[in-house]
Amino acid sequence: MKILVTGATGYIGKRLIPLLLNDGHVIVCAVRDKERAQNYFKDRKNIVLVEADFLNAESLKNIPKDIDFAYYLIHSMSNSAKEFHVLEEKCAFNFRRFAEKTSLKQVLYLSGITNDTKLSKHLLSRKNVEKTLASETYALTTFKAGIIVGSGSSSFEIIRDIVEKLPAMMAPKWLNTKTQPLGIRDVLSFLHKAMGKKKLYNTSFDVFGPEILTYKEMLFQFAEVRKLKRWILTVPVMTPKLSSYWLYFVTSTSYKLASSLVNSMGVEVIGSKSDINKILGVKPMSYKEAVEFAFIKIKQNSIISSWKDSYISSGKLKNYVHEFVNVPKHGCFKDFKKRTLTDKDKVLDKIWRIGGKTGWYYGTFLWKIRGFLDQFFGGTGLRRGRRHPTELNAGDALDFWRVIYADKEKGKLLLYAEMILPGEAWLEFKIENGTLYQTATFRPHGIAGRLYWYAVLPFHWFVFNGMIHNINKQN
Repeated sequence: MKILVTGATGYIGKRLIPLLLNDGHVIVCAVRDKERAQNYFKDRKNIVLVEADFLNAESLKNIPKDIDFAYYLIHSMSNSAKEFHVLEEKCAFNFRRFAEKTSLKQVLYLSGITNDTKLSKHLLSRKNVEKTLASETYALTTFKAGIIVGSGSSSFEIIRDIVEKLPAMMAPKWLNTKTQPLGIRDVLSFLHKAMGKKKLYNTSFDVFGPEILTYKEMLFQFAEVRKLKRWILTVPVMTPKLSSYWLYFVTSTSYKLASSLVNSMGVEVIGSKSDINKILGVKPMSYKEAVEFAFIKIKQNSIISSWKDSYISSGKLKNYVHEFVNVPKHGCFKDFKKRTLTDKDKVLDKIWRIGGKTGWYYGTFLWKIRGFLDQFFGGTGLRRGRRHPTELNAGDALDFWRVIYADKEKGKLLLYAEMILPGEAWLEFKIENGTLYQTATFRPHGIAGRLYWYAVLPFHWFVFNGMIHNINKQN
Protein backbone atom coordinates (compact mmCIF):
# COMPACT_ATOMS: atom_id res chain seq x y z
CA MET A 1 0.00 0.00 0.00
CA LYS A 2 1.06 3.60 -0.57
CA ILE A 3 0.22 5.79 2.41
CA LEU A 4 0.35 9.58 2.61
CA VAL A 5 1.35 11.04 5.99
CA THR A 6 0.94 14.76 6.53
CA GLY A 7 2.65 16.29 9.55
CA ALA A 8 5.32 13.62 9.07
CA THR A 9 7.95 15.45 11.15
CA GLY A 10 5.51 16.20 13.97
CA TYR A 11 5.19 14.50 17.35
CA ILE A 12 2.65 11.88 16.18
CA GLY A 13 3.89 11.49 12.61
CA LYS A 14 7.47 10.57 13.51
CA ARG A 15 6.18 7.81 15.81
CA LEU A 16 3.52 6.48 13.47
CA ILE A 17 5.70 6.12 10.37
CA PRO A 18 7.94 3.30 11.75
CA LEU A 19 4.82 1.24 12.53
CA LEU A 20 3.59 1.63 8.95
CA LEU A 21 7.02 0.84 7.51
CA ASN A 22 7.18 -2.36 9.56
CA ASP A 23 4.01 -3.48 7.76
CA GLY A 24 5.82 -3.15 4.43
CA HIS A 25 3.98 -0.03 3.18
CA VAL A 26 5.47 2.75 1.07
CA ILE A 27 5.15 6.02 2.98
CA VAL A 28 4.77 9.35 1.20
CA CYS A 29 5.79 12.08 3.64
CA ALA A 30 4.38 15.50 2.76
CA VAL A 31 6.62 18.04 4.49
CA ARG A 32 7.06 21.78 4.28
CA ASP A 33 10.85 21.56 4.58
CA LYS A 34 12.52 18.69 2.74
CA GLU A 35 15.96 19.63 4.06
CA ARG A 36 14.82 19.12 7.64
CA ALA A 37 12.93 15.90 6.94
CA GLN A 38 15.85 14.24 5.15
CA ASN A 39 17.73 14.05 8.45
CA TYR A 40 14.87 12.18 10.12
CA PHE A 41 14.33 9.62 7.39
CA LYS A 42 17.71 9.28 5.65
CA ASP A 43 18.28 5.69 6.83
CA ARG A 44 14.73 4.49 6.10
CA LYS A 45 13.65 2.52 3.04
CA ASN A 46 10.25 2.90 1.36
CA ILE A 47 10.10 6.60 2.26
CA VAL A 48 9.15 9.13 -0.42
CA LEU A 49 9.70 12.76 0.60
CA VAL A 50 7.69 15.46 -1.14
CA GLU A 51 7.72 19.15 -0.31
CA ALA A 52 4.19 20.50 0.08
CA ASP A 53 2.66 23.38 2.00
CA PHE A 54 -1.06 22.83 2.49
CA LEU A 55 -1.61 26.56 2.66
CA ASN A 56 -0.41 26.65 -0.95
CA ALA A 57 -2.67 24.47 -3.11
CA GLU A 58 -0.26 24.68 -6.05
CA SER A 59 2.48 22.90 -4.08
CA LEU A 60 0.29 19.82 -3.58
CA LYS A 61 1.00 18.83 -7.18
CA ASN A 62 4.24 17.35 -5.83
CA ILE A 63 2.28 14.60 -4.04
CA PRO A 64 1.65 11.40 -6.07
CA LYS A 65 -2.00 10.61 -6.77
CA ASP A 66 -1.77 6.82 -6.57
CA ILE A 67 -2.15 6.77 -2.78
CA ASP A 68 -4.38 4.31 -0.94
CA PHE A 69 -4.68 5.82 2.54
CA ALA A 70 -3.77 9.09 4.23
CA TYR A 71 -3.17 10.40 7.75
CA TYR A 72 -4.12 14.01 8.35
CA LEU A 73 -1.96 15.13 11.29
CA ILE A 74 -1.78 18.86 10.57
CA HIS A 75 -2.69 21.21 13.40
CA SER A 76 -1.24 24.06 15.40
CA MET A 77 -1.27 24.90 19.10
CA SER A 78 0.14 28.36 18.49
CA ASN A 79 -2.01 31.45 18.74
CA SER A 80 0.64 33.74 17.25
CA ALA A 81 -1.57 34.04 14.21
CA LYS A 82 -4.86 35.61 15.29
CA GLU A 83 -6.69 33.95 12.42
CA PHE A 84 -5.08 30.54 12.91
CA HIS A 85 -8.47 28.82 12.61
CA VAL A 86 -8.80 30.28 9.11
CA LEU A 87 -5.37 28.90 8.21
CA GLU A 88 -6.25 25.45 9.59
CA GLU A 89 -9.50 25.43 7.58
CA LYS A 90 -7.60 26.46 4.45
CA CYS A 91 -5.12 23.58 4.93
CA ALA A 92 -7.99 21.10 5.32
CA PHE A 93 -9.82 22.52 2.30
CA ASN A 94 -6.74 22.30 0.09
CA PHE A 95 -6.07 18.76 1.28
CA ARG A 96 -9.64 17.66 0.50
CA ARG A 97 -9.59 19.19 -2.98
CA PHE A 98 -6.32 17.40 -3.72
CA ALA A 99 -7.43 14.08 -2.15
CA GLU A 100 -10.63 13.98 -4.17
CA LYS A 101 -8.54 13.76 -7.35
CA THR A 102 -6.55 10.74 -6.12
CA SER A 103 -7.21 7.01 -5.63
CA LEU A 104 -7.53 7.58 -1.89
CA LYS A 105 -9.86 5.22 0.00
CA GLN A 106 -9.65 6.50 3.60
CA VAL A 107 -8.36 9.52 5.52
CA LEU A 108 -7.56 9.13 9.22
CA TYR A 109 -7.67 12.37 11.20
CA LEU A 110 -6.47 12.91 14.78
CA SER A 111 -8.50 15.62 16.47
CA GLY A 112 -9.39 16.68 20.01
CA ILE A 113 -12.42 15.73 22.13
CA THR A 114 -15.09 18.34 21.42
CA ASN A 115 -18.13 17.37 23.47
CA ASP A 116 -18.31 20.41 25.72
CA THR A 117 -20.64 23.19 24.59
CA LYS A 118 -18.01 25.74 25.59
CA LEU A 119 -14.92 24.93 23.55
CA SER A 120 -11.54 26.64 23.31
CA LYS A 121 -10.60 28.28 20.00
CA HIS A 122 -8.30 25.40 19.15
CA LEU A 123 -10.89 22.70 19.80
CA LEU A 124 -13.46 24.65 17.79
CA SER A 125 -10.94 24.87 14.97
CA ARG A 126 -10.31 21.12 15.03
CA LYS A 127 -14.03 20.46 14.97
CA ASN A 128 -14.32 22.69 11.91
CA VAL A 129 -11.38 20.90 10.25
CA GLU A 130 -13.23 17.59 10.65
CA LYS A 131 -16.25 19.04 8.82
CA THR A 132 -14.00 20.43 6.09
CA LEU A 133 -12.25 17.09 5.53
CA ALA A 134 -15.51 15.16 5.05
CA SER A 135 -16.00 14.03 1.45
CA GLU A 136 -18.18 11.81 -0.72
CA THR A 137 -15.12 10.67 -2.67
CA TYR A 138 -13.18 9.05 0.18
CA ALA A 139 -14.02 7.83 3.70
CA LEU A 140 -13.05 9.86 6.78
CA THR A 141 -12.22 8.25 10.13
CA THR A 142 -11.73 10.67 13.02
CA PHE A 143 -10.20 9.91 16.40
CA LYS A 144 -10.63 12.56 19.08
CA ALA A 145 -8.15 12.48 21.95
CA GLY A 146 -7.71 14.64 25.02
CA ILE A 147 -4.39 14.95 26.85
CA ILE A 148 -1.74 12.75 25.20
CA VAL A 149 0.86 11.35 27.62
CA GLY A 150 4.24 10.24 26.32
CA SER A 151 7.94 11.03 26.39
CA GLY A 152 8.42 14.36 24.66
CA SER A 153 4.72 15.32 24.54
CA SER A 154 3.90 18.89 25.58
CA SER A 155 1.53 17.81 28.37
CA PHE A 156 4.04 15.32 29.77
CA GLU A 157 6.97 17.76 29.71
CA ILE A 158 4.96 20.63 31.19
CA ILE A 159 3.65 18.48 34.06
CA ARG A 160 7.18 17.16 34.56
CA ASP A 161 8.52 20.72 34.86
CA ILE A 162 5.85 21.66 37.42
CA VAL A 163 6.26 18.54 39.55
CA GLU A 164 10.05 18.41 39.56
CA LYS A 165 10.65 22.13 40.06
CA LEU A 166 8.01 23.06 42.66
CA PRO A 167 7.77 21.22 46.03
CA ALA A 168 4.80 23.45 46.90
CA MET A 169 2.73 25.71 44.69
CA MET A 170 -0.21 28.06 44.47
CA ALA A 171 -1.84 27.10 41.21
CA PRO A 172 -4.71 28.35 39.00
CA LYS A 173 -8.21 26.97 39.52
CA TRP A 174 -8.14 25.23 36.13
CA LEU A 175 -6.12 22.51 37.86
CA ASN A 176 -9.54 21.22 38.97
CA THR A 177 -10.68 20.75 35.36
CA LYS A 178 -11.44 17.11 34.50
CA THR A 179 -9.88 15.27 31.59
CA GLN A 180 -9.16 11.73 30.36
CA PRO A 181 -5.45 11.37 29.53
CA LEU A 182 -4.40 8.80 26.93
CA GLY A 183 -0.95 7.24 26.49
CA ILE A 184 0.87 7.90 23.23
CA ARG A 185 1.26 4.16 22.65
CA ASP A 186 -2.55 3.79 22.65
CA VAL A 187 -3.01 6.79 20.34
CA LEU A 188 -0.69 5.13 17.84
CA SER A 189 -2.53 1.81 18.21
CA PHE A 190 -5.86 3.43 17.29
CA LEU A 191 -4.38 5.19 14.26
CA HIS A 192 -2.41 2.16 13.11
CA LYS A 193 -5.13 -0.48 13.49
CA ALA A 194 -7.93 1.63 11.98
CA MET A 195 -6.39 1.93 8.55
CA GLY A 196 -8.39 -0.03 5.99
CA LYS A 197 -11.15 -1.01 8.46
CA LYS A 198 -14.29 -0.49 6.37
CA LYS A 199 -16.41 -0.72 9.51
CA LEU A 200 -14.80 2.57 10.62
CA TYR A 201 -15.31 4.44 7.35
CA ASN A 202 -17.10 7.77 7.83
CA THR A 203 -17.14 7.45 11.62
CA SER A 204 -15.87 9.49 14.53
CA PHE A 205 -14.74 8.19 17.93
CA ASP A 206 -13.54 9.72 21.19
CA VAL A 207 -10.46 7.83 22.43
CA PHE A 208 -9.37 8.15 26.04
CA GLY A 209 -7.75 6.42 28.98
CA PRO A 210 -9.62 4.46 31.66
CA GLU A 211 -9.65 7.27 34.26
CA ILE A 212 -11.26 10.67 34.66
CA LEU A 213 -8.69 12.86 36.40
CA THR A 214 -8.27 16.53 37.22
CA TYR A 215 -4.99 18.18 36.27
CA LYS A 216 -4.28 18.38 39.99
CA GLU A 217 -4.69 14.61 40.35
CA MET A 218 -2.42 14.13 37.35
CA LEU A 219 0.26 16.22 39.07
CA PHE A 220 -0.02 14.14 42.25
CA GLN A 221 0.12 10.84 40.37
CA PHE A 222 3.13 12.06 38.39
CA ALA A 223 4.81 12.95 41.70
CA GLU A 224 4.09 9.44 43.01
CA VAL A 225 5.84 7.91 40.01
CA ARG A 226 8.83 10.18 40.66
CA LYS A 227 8.67 9.42 44.40
CA LEU A 228 8.20 13.08 45.26
CA LYS A 229 5.98 14.74 47.86
CA ARG A 230 4.12 17.79 46.57
CA TRP A 231 1.68 20.32 48.02
CA ILE A 232 -0.75 22.20 45.81
CA LEU A 233 -3.14 25.03 46.73
CA THR A 234 -5.51 26.16 43.97
CA VAL A 235 -6.55 29.80 44.05
CA PRO A 236 -9.42 31.47 42.16
CA VAL A 237 -7.68 34.82 41.65
CA MET A 238 -5.47 33.88 38.71
CA THR A 239 -6.80 35.32 35.46
CA PRO A 240 -6.03 33.51 32.17
CA LYS A 241 -3.23 36.00 31.56
CA LEU A 242 -1.69 35.46 35.00
CA SER A 243 -2.11 31.70 34.57
CA SER A 244 -0.26 31.91 31.24
CA TYR A 245 2.62 33.78 32.87
CA TRP A 246 2.68 31.24 35.71
CA LEU A 247 2.90 28.35 33.24
CA TYR A 248 5.48 30.19 31.14
CA PHE A 249 7.89 30.90 34.02
CA VAL A 250 7.55 27.48 35.65
CA THR A 251 7.75 25.29 32.53
CA SER A 252 9.74 25.14 29.28
CA THR A 253 6.86 26.35 27.11
CA SER A 254 6.78 29.66 25.25
CA TYR A 255 4.33 32.31 26.43
CA LYS A 256 2.22 32.02 23.27
CA LEU A 257 1.90 28.27 23.67
CA ALA A 258 1.20 28.72 27.39
CA SER A 259 -1.72 31.03 26.51
CA SER A 260 -3.13 28.42 24.14
CA LEU A 261 -2.80 25.68 26.75
CA VAL A 262 -4.46 27.76 29.47
CA ASN A 263 -7.44 28.44 27.18
CA SER A 264 -7.74 24.71 26.47
CA MET A 265 -7.18 23.56 30.05
CA GLY A 266 -10.16 25.49 31.30
CA VAL A 267 -12.46 23.24 29.24
CA GLU A 268 -13.55 19.86 30.61
CA VAL A 269 -12.52 17.08 28.25
CA ILE A 270 -14.56 13.93 28.88
CA GLY A 271 -14.99 11.45 26.04
CA SER A 272 -18.19 9.76 24.87
CA LYS A 273 -18.18 5.98 25.30
CA SER A 274 -18.21 3.67 22.28
CA ASP A 275 -17.10 0.16 21.30
CA ILE A 276 -13.96 1.37 19.49
CA ASN A 277 -11.62 -0.30 22.04
CA LYS A 278 -13.29 -3.65 21.35
CA ILE A 279 -13.37 -3.17 17.58
CA LEU A 280 -9.62 -2.51 17.39
CA GLY A 281 -8.52 -4.62 20.34
CA VAL A 282 -6.99 -1.70 22.23
CA LYS A 283 -6.92 -1.65 26.03
CA PRO A 284 -5.71 1.84 27.01
CA MET A 285 -3.20 2.00 29.86
CA SER A 286 -3.74 4.08 32.99
CA TYR A 287 -2.20 7.52 33.41
CA LYS A 288 0.46 6.26 35.84
CA GLU A 289 1.34 3.42 33.48
CA ALA A 290 1.73 5.92 30.62
CA VAL A 291 4.02 8.10 32.77
CA GLU A 292 6.11 5.09 33.84
CA PHE A 293 6.43 3.94 30.23
CA ALA A 294 7.53 7.45 29.21
CA PHE A 295 10.34 7.42 31.78
CA ILE A 296 11.54 4.06 30.51
CA LYS A 297 11.98 5.70 27.09
CA ILE A 298 13.72 8.69 28.65
CA LYS A 299 16.18 6.48 30.57
CA GLN A 300 16.93 4.57 27.38
CA ASN A 301 17.52 7.84 25.47
CA SER A 302 15.00 6.59 22.91
CA ILE A 303 12.69 9.61 22.62
CA ILE A 304 11.64 9.54 18.96
CA SER A 305 9.97 12.95 18.87
CA SER A 306 9.50 15.94 21.15
CA TRP A 307 7.16 18.91 21.05
CA LYS A 308 10.20 21.11 21.76
CA ASP A 309 11.50 20.34 18.27
CA SER A 310 8.39 21.93 16.80
CA TYR A 311 8.99 25.47 15.60
CA ILE A 312 6.25 26.76 17.91
CA SER A 313 8.30 25.83 20.99
CA SER A 314 10.28 29.05 20.58
CA GLY A 315 7.23 31.17 19.83
CA LYS A 316 8.91 32.39 16.62
CA LEU A 317 7.38 30.02 14.08
CA LYS A 318 10.38 29.63 11.78
CA ASN A 319 8.95 27.45 9.04
CA TYR A 320 11.92 26.47 6.93
CA VAL A 321 15.33 25.35 8.16
CA HIS A 322 16.97 25.83 4.77
CA GLU A 323 16.23 29.58 4.83
CA PHE A 324 19.00 29.96 7.41
CA VAL A 325 21.61 27.53 6.08
CA ASN A 326 23.43 30.24 4.12
CA VAL A 327 24.90 32.49 6.80
CA PRO A 328 24.94 36.11 5.56
CA LYS A 329 28.31 37.74 4.89
CA HIS A 330 27.46 41.41 4.44
CA GLY A 331 26.26 43.81 7.13
CA CYS A 332 27.20 41.35 9.90
CA PHE A 333 29.44 41.24 12.94
CA LYS A 334 31.52 38.11 13.42
CA ASP A 335 33.50 36.47 16.20
CA PHE A 336 35.89 34.04 14.53
CA LYS A 337 38.11 31.54 16.35
CA LYS A 338 40.23 28.61 15.15
CA ARG A 339 42.42 25.96 16.73
CA THR A 340 44.70 23.24 15.37
CA LEU A 341 42.74 20.04 15.90
CA THR A 342 43.85 17.74 18.71
CA ASP A 343 41.63 14.66 18.27
CA LYS A 344 38.95 14.88 15.57
CA ASP A 345 36.68 12.15 16.95
CA LYS A 346 36.76 13.50 20.51
CA VAL A 347 36.18 17.07 19.35
CA LEU A 348 33.22 16.03 17.20
CA ASP A 349 31.80 14.09 20.14
CA LYS A 350 32.03 17.21 22.32
CA ILE A 351 30.41 19.41 19.68
CA TRP A 352 27.53 16.95 19.24
CA ARG A 353 26.96 16.93 23.04
CA ILE A 354 26.84 20.72 23.38
CA GLY A 355 23.98 22.36 25.27
CA GLY A 356 21.37 20.73 27.47
CA LYS A 357 22.85 19.04 30.55
CA THR A 358 26.36 19.18 29.06
CA GLY A 359 26.31 22.97 28.89
CA TRP A 360 28.38 25.22 26.65
CA TYR A 361 31.86 24.32 27.90
CA TYR A 362 32.75 27.74 29.31
CA GLY A 363 31.12 30.52 31.32
CA THR A 364 28.16 28.43 32.42
CA PHE A 365 26.90 31.15 34.75
CA LEU A 366 26.97 33.69 31.90
CA TRP A 367 24.93 31.34 29.67
CA LYS A 368 22.44 30.93 32.53
CA ILE A 369 22.17 34.70 32.98
CA ARG A 370 21.58 35.11 29.23
CA GLY A 371 18.93 32.38 29.40
CA PHE A 372 17.22 34.07 32.35
CA LEU A 373 17.19 37.43 30.56
CA ASP A 374 15.77 35.80 27.45
CA GLN A 375 13.00 34.19 29.48
CA PHE A 376 12.29 37.45 31.34
CA PHE A 377 11.69 39.24 28.03
CA GLY A 378 9.41 36.50 26.71
CA GLY A 379 11.87 34.09 25.09
CA THR A 380 12.36 30.40 25.72
CA GLY A 381 15.62 30.70 27.68
CA LEU A 382 17.66 27.55 28.24
CA ARG A 383 14.66 25.50 29.34
CA ARG A 384 14.14 23.39 26.23
CA GLY A 385 17.42 21.54 26.56
CA ARG A 386 17.82 18.90 23.87
CA ARG A 387 15.95 15.75 22.80
CA HIS A 388 18.93 13.38 22.90
CA PRO A 389 22.31 13.72 24.69
CA THR A 390 24.45 12.81 21.67
CA GLU A 391 22.27 13.03 18.52
CA LEU A 392 21.49 16.21 16.58
CA ASN A 393 19.32 16.62 13.47
CA ALA A 394 18.36 19.67 11.46
CA GLY A 395 15.26 21.17 13.06
CA ASP A 396 16.06 20.04 16.62
CA ALA A 397 15.70 22.50 19.47
CA LEU A 398 18.94 23.07 21.42
CA ASP A 399 18.38 25.34 24.43
CA PHE A 400 17.59 28.72 22.82
CA TRP A 401 19.09 27.67 19.47
CA ARG A 402 17.68 25.73 16.51
CA VAL A 403 19.84 23.17 14.66
CA ILE A 404 20.00 24.29 11.03
CA TYR A 405 22.61 21.88 9.70
CA ALA A 406 24.21 18.85 11.35
CA ASP A 407 26.54 16.47 9.49
CA LYS A 408 29.03 14.67 11.71
CA GLU A 409 30.80 13.00 8.78
CA LYS A 410 31.45 16.39 7.19
CA GLY A 411 32.34 17.90 10.58
CA LYS A 412 29.85 20.76 10.50
CA LEU A 413 27.18 21.99 12.93
CA LEU A 414 25.22 25.20 12.35
CA LEU A 415 22.86 26.72 14.91
CA TYR A 416 20.39 29.60 14.56
CA ALA A 417 19.46 31.70 17.60
CA GLU A 418 15.82 31.67 18.73
CA MET A 419 16.50 33.90 21.73
CA ILE A 420 15.12 37.44 21.95
CA LEU A 421 17.56 39.57 19.98
CA PRO A 422 17.65 42.90 18.09
CA GLY A 423 18.84 40.96 15.07
CA GLU A 424 19.68 37.43 13.91
CA ALA A 425 22.50 35.18 15.09
CA TRP A 426 24.23 31.99 13.94
CA LEU A 427 26.85 29.80 15.64
CA GLU A 428 28.90 27.47 13.44
CA PHE A 429 31.41 24.72 14.24
CA LYS A 430 33.40 23.34 11.32
CA ILE A 431 36.37 21.01 10.95
CA GLU A 432 38.51 21.31 7.81
CA ASN A 433 42.09 20.25 7.04
CA GLY A 434 43.01 19.53 10.64
CA THR A 435 41.59 22.80 11.96
CA LEU A 436 38.57 23.53 14.16
CA TYR A 437 36.72 26.73 13.16
CA GLN A 438 34.14 28.40 15.40
CA THR A 439 32.21 31.36 14.02
CA ALA A 440 29.52 33.45 15.71
CA THR A 441 27.66 35.69 13.24
CA PHE A 442 25.26 38.49 14.17
CA ARG A 443 23.16 40.48 11.69
CA PRO A 444 21.87 43.54 13.60
CA HIS A 445 18.48 45.16 13.13
CA GLY A 446 19.01 48.90 13.27
CA ILE A 447 20.91 50.89 15.87
CA ALA A 448 19.60 48.70 18.71
CA GLY A 449 21.29 45.68 17.17
CA ARG A 450 24.62 47.44 16.84
CA LEU A 451 24.49 48.72 20.41
CA TYR A 452 23.67 45.21 21.60
CA TRP A 453 26.69 43.71 19.80
CA TYR A 454 29.14 46.21 21.29
CA ALA A 455 27.59 45.80 24.76
CA VAL A 456 28.16 42.02 24.79
CA LEU A 457 31.47 42.09 22.89
CA PRO A 458 33.67 41.82 26.04
CA PHE A 459 31.71 38.77 27.22
CA HIS A 460 31.94 37.19 23.78
CA TRP A 461 35.73 37.32 23.87
CA PHE A 462 35.93 35.32 27.11
CA VAL A 463 33.02 32.96 26.42
CA PHE A 464 33.80 32.03 22.80
CA ASN A 465 37.55 31.83 23.43
CA GLY A 466 37.01 29.58 26.44
CA MET A 467 34.45 27.48 24.59
CA ILE A 468 36.66 26.57 21.62
CA HIS A 469 39.60 25.95 23.94
CA ASN A 470 37.63 23.48 26.10
CA ILE A 471 36.08 21.75 23.10
CA ASN A 472 39.49 21.20 21.53
CA LYS A 473 41.55 20.33 24.61
CA GLN A 474 42.36 16.70 25.41
CA ASN A 475 41.01 15.33 28.68
